[in-house]
Amino acid sequence: MATLHYLPPVKPSAIALGTIFNHAASLAILGPLFGDTYRRAQEANSKEEFFKSKEAATAAASWGSSLLGSAIQSYGVGALLNATGTLTYKGAAYMGTLILFASSAPSIVSAIITEKRPMDTVAVGALARVFETVGLSLFLTYWGTRTNPFD
Repeated sequence: MATLHYLPPVKPSAIALGTIFNHAASLAILGPLFGDTYRRAQEANSKEEFFKSKEAATAAASWGSSLLGSAIQSYGVGALLNATGTLTYKGAAYMGTLILFASSAPSIVSAIITEKRPMDTVAVGALARVFETVGLSLFLTYWGTRTNPFD
């Protein structure tokens, strides 16, 4: 009788480093590179509306929930890489692109067509999502996600 693995194991260090990767991409790369445009793109996301408050307690809760969200995202991407047996960078790039299409394409299209947001804001927001999906997939492939490398 075969057993089902509903939540595939992912190396804990991959989850931790994936979480750091997502935050570093946002803070160290995209923020300084695009400045105000990046900040506007982040603020424009409806799911980010909660993070606009300037109060310290809210900021701490926002940062904590963002960190938790990044950890869950890192686990999810690592689990998909493991479940599909993806071992190459090319495969990871394809997987990350599919995750991007599934998770971000509807909001990007809506921002352009329905909400008519400025293109620079949409482009920078889309670039951030590319780092969070394709970049994360490539990084996790580099680091390794399998708890048992002989699986």
